[in-house]
Amino acid sequence: SLTGNIDSLRVLKDTLEKVTFRDCPHIEGNFMDLADFPRLKELNLRETYVTGDIRDVGERDFPTLELLALPSSVYGGPGHEFQRISD
Repeated sequence: SLTGNIDSLRVLKDTLEKVTFRDCPHIEGNFMDLADFPRLKELNLRETYVTGDIRDVGERDFPTLELLALPSSVYGGPGHEFQRISD
């Protein structure tokens, strides 16, 4: 299984279109570190230990994203129940 921080993908910021990590519990970082990737269409981080908060996504983040799959370690990821409509 792979290890590392998704922040290390920043060197590919202008060219990366797809990120998929499956069954990689040793991949960590904050998914928002990839928010300004202009060509990123798919981001699948399920079964990683990536963190973050879905509420941090703004209208200019992930400009070309078509698929987003987050782990349960992200606030707003699978299994998370929002307590208020504002969440």
